[in-house]
Amino acid sequence: MPASLRIAGLLAVLAALFHPAAHAVQDCELNGRSVNPANGHTTAGKTGLMRCKDRSSGELMREQQVQNGVFMGLVRYYDQGKLLKEHSLDATGNVQGLAREFSPNGRVLREAMYENGHETGLMRSFHPDGQVRRIAFYAEPGERASAEFTERGQLSALRCGDKPMLAPVVDDVRLCGFAGGPSQVELFDSKGTLRSRLAYLAGKRVRSEELYDNGKPAVQDEINGNQRIERRWSSEGVKRREVVFLLVERGAIRQREQEYSEKGVLVRDQRWNASGEPQSDESYYLNGQPRSKAGYGSNGDARQLEITEFHDNGQSAALGRFLIVDRVRRIAVGTHQRFSDKGTLMAESVYDDKGRITRERTWDADGKPERDDEVFEDGSRKAFLK
Repeated sequence: MPASLRIAGLLAVLAALFHPAAHAVQDCELNGRSVNPANGHTTAGKTGLMRCKDRSSGELMREQQVQNGVFMGLVRYYDQGKLLKEHSLDATGNVQGLAREFSPNGRVLREAMYENGHETGLMRSFHPDGQVRRIAFYAEPGERASAEFTERGQLSALRCGDKPMLAPVVDDVRLCGFAGGPSQVELFDSKGTLRSRLAYLAGKRVRSEELYDNGKPAVQDEINGNQRIERRWSSEGVKRREVVFLLVERGAIRQREQEYSEKGVLVRDQRWNASGEPQSDESYYLNGQPRSKAGYGSNGDARQLEITEFHDNGQSAALGRFLIVDRVRRIAVGTHQRFSDKGTLMAESVYDDKGRITRERTWDADGKPERDDEVFEDGSRKAFLK
């Protein structure tokens, strides 16, 4: 027997072995004679319908066409005497044409077309009551579009292609926004609860909104021009985060991120430039007063960061400048100062360009000098000479 025919037979046998009832011992016959599908000598040169039954119960388990010793044509599998699934094989052992699966009551649960072993065109699957469960369109390199439905017939998931593909079962011209403006799509769970709202334009998702059990928004993702905006809320309907991205050819660059307290008060606001480098980072107390402000800049090839901290009454608490070494490390440079909540200068430290402290001064609450030290590399100090 040619090698290709032996491979086809082996594939058919393997398919049988992975059948749910494959553990049962089967007796097979072809044209009234006993055959062993795992032994090509018993089917060599024969044509007909091979039928295999469970040795213990006598129930039919498999029917498979054989053409001149090759397992080619219709294949049917049975469970407790009822048709479970059927498909056809080509001469190389690949599934070809219509393939279907059935429920115990005979309803079709799944049907798809195959070409050389690969799904092609529309695939349909069904709930046990016959209601459509899933529709998908296949073309190289695989699944291109799909829609899923609950047992109530409500849409539960949607994946749009670059053109309408799911007709006539699903109107993806309308759902995927191929008929003018953006579509409005609602997705439901098995209990009939609205879970998501989506908008598509020309097959691309431009807006999505996930909902809490109480119907309030949880997450929202929206595309507006060259920006993508992501928002998150608490279950009480309070916005907790908003992130803005710049859409570029290779992905998205974060531009702004805002965080809010449980009561919706802005507590942090970060911004980046078009290259993704940080520009500013501001934080706030719950009373609305600034907590800190960080501004980024450049001095030649060096990136610098200036940070101002505040008391909760709005008075400056600290001021300092840093040299950014890398994404993690930064060193203090220049003069750093700390103030009381009344605005009185309390302390001052001076750093050289390598981040080493060279001078420290302190003042009391009335602004009178307390200490003025020169600081050396080994950490020792002495009173600064005037």
